[in-house]
Amino acid sequence: LAQAAICQSFLFSSSFLVKFTHFFAKMAPMKSMKSKATPVKSMSKTALAQALADATELKKSQCSAVLNSLAEVVTKEVKKTGKVVLPGISMLKTRVKPATKAGKREIFGKVCMVQAKPAKTVIKAFPVAALKKSI
Repeated sequence: LAQAAICQSFLFSSSFLVKFTHFFAKMAPMKSMKSKATPVKSMSKTALAQALADATELKKSQCSAVLNSLAEVVTKEVKKTGKVVLPGISMLKTRVKPATKAGKREIFGKVCMVQAKPAKTVIKAFPVAALKKSI
């Protein structure tokens, strides 16, 4: 009991509280609990060409030419039909985003003036079901 009374009187003494608050005043603010995720680098065109060359026993330059021609064919087909399927990889579709009118919009509680935007066609990629299941 005597020890508890001494500890209690020490904890609530003014000099201890001054030192205690002074110590925490110098401390840096707490960091958030989120860990900083390292950005994931995607495979470059040359790395993809090298991987294809290793898998198919072709030259890297030939694989690069195949990738270039694939890009051209897909671009033409999407412009023409609006849909292309890359087997085992993805499906590319075009979608028309409608035009937006100019005026006032409430964004996060603030009223902002918004400019008019014309309709535009965007390309959306959808992964194939087999690719979804593999991940």
